[in-house]
Amino acid sequence: MGFLPSLPEKTNLSDVFKAYPKGVAHLMRYHDAILRSPSPFTIGERELIAALVSRLNGCEFCSNAHTFYTESYGMAEGLVDDVVEDIAASDAPEKMKPVLAYVKKLTLAPATVSQGDVDAMLDAGWPEEAVHDAVVVTALYNFMNRFIEGTGVDPFTDDYAKRSARVRKRPIEQRLKLNEDHLGDDNYTKYGRMLGIIED
Repeated sequence: MGFLPSLPEKTNLSDVFKAYPKGVAHLMRYHDAILRSPSPFTIGERELIAALVSRLNGCEFCSNAHTFYTESYGMAEGLVDDVVEDIAASDAPEKMKPVLAYVKKLTLAPATVSQGDVDAMLDAGWPEEAVHDAVVVTALYNFMNRFIEGTGVDPFTDDYAKRSARVRKRPIEQRLKLNEDHLGDDNYTKYGRMLGIIED
């Protein structure tokens, strides 16, 4: 599926990063800062935003990956599907629904975002920092979706289906606890080091 002749036919994101490492070290650190640093949102809630954005953009790789991560951090199986279908009628926590509605609008029609959309989040009890964090997660995954679609990264659907099946066997309490255990982790930076892109 890869579009670049120098890369494998079944291109992975790592193949693109290694072939064209310009800016990747900063990008990996930014992922850690946005997805794993302290936030009003849990890690799972941020992963749900990433999965929703990716689904709306039709990016199968990111949708597969972040649906898997959403469930890894304790969100219910099928929640991403429900949210994409109808946020208001979904089983998403009520407090998250105005956030997800804002994320959807910011992805599909950014110029139509209004004060009312932000006020709905604030009225639901979120602090201003949550509005900012919703914006940056949304922005990051609109960027990543286009990066991945533009280079032809394979969706790895079967691989993620197997990983998701394994995660669903873990007790929900164990998965929810990872929201605390992994807070502050630098897994994306470590990934960059593993690829030989980050050397410090």
